[in-house]
Amino acid sequence: MSRQSEGSSDAGGLTALVVASFGRHVLVEESDGRRILCHPRGKKNEAVVGDRVRWLPTADEGTIEKIQPRRNLLHRQDELRIKSFAANLDQVLILLAAEPEFSETQLARALIACKAQQLPVLIGLNKRDLRPAFERAWVRLEPYRQMGEEVLPLAIKPGGAAPDLADLRARLHSKATLVLGPSGAGKSSLVNTLLPQAGAATAEISRALASGRHTTTRTMLYWLEAQRSSALIDSPGFQEFGLHHIPAAALATLMPDLQAHARDCRFHNCSHRHEPGCGVIAALQMPKGAAGISPSRYRIYLDLFAEVSRPPRY
Repeated sequence: MSRQSEGSSDAGGLTALVVASFGRHVLVEESDGRRILCHPRGKKNEAVVGDRVRWLPTADEGTIEKIQPRRNLLHRQDELRIKSFAANLDQVLILLAAEPEFSETQLARALIACKAQQLPVLIGLNKRDLRPAFERAWVRLEPYRQMGEEVLPLAIKPGGAAPDLADLRARLHSKATLVLGPSGAGKSSLVNTLLPQAGAATAEISRALASGRHTTTRTMLYWLEAQRSSALIDSPGFQEFGLHHIPAAALATLMPDLQAHARDCRFHNCSHRHEPGCGVIAALQMPKGAAGISPSRYRIYLDLFAEVSRPPRY
């Protein structure tokens, strides 16, 4: 994760990295580690964690003057609003749990959003000590492994040594990784296990805000080592993951199992719902274990196609 531009000065002000976001407040970090609370110059904060920004000092705080060009921006969008997670990412870790049972629809939505930004994904399945719940969850993820997604079995224990996290630690090295997942999947336990000092970092930010009232919903960046080359970005859990920024015609291209068979369709503009000669529909009839499409994945596609095709409500 490059930090070459951070802490420099130019005509547009100082440049720094956004390491935390709380509504209209952001915390920026300079190359020497100094952190400053900043506010947008206008009414709306457009900066997100991972952004490089230009800022100007104002007393003991600062104002955001400009957001530098982004490599990527992971976000979700429903009919009424856009919610951004983080920018300039190297990969996304989607953390699920054997219990409570995860939503395959939410997993599919997150994967589509990551694919749209060309972001590599790791899926972590937590609570492997809870058998047979873990075995059932592992079977549900079989279609995702077949289409090339990597699934890591995990057993994250709060305060535990978690020796099985060695593989995950190696995959986080020298990367900026956003952790996504529903409440109860173990995101807080993962952060606290990998970063015993995370609680102190949170308290430091609360002091910077002069109150803890802004910290109930937040996105925060944690450095995994003193050299600050590997970053773990923790985001709030979500219940909804809108994809209204994805055109309906592009959905199949962002679902690898469907895309693999869409090239066999008779019509180039096939919607994969009812057209004759559809390669996707034909793949549904393939024997179990073959490189086909699972019925659950196809149902998700149909539901998403109908959802993003509806005209917006104003």
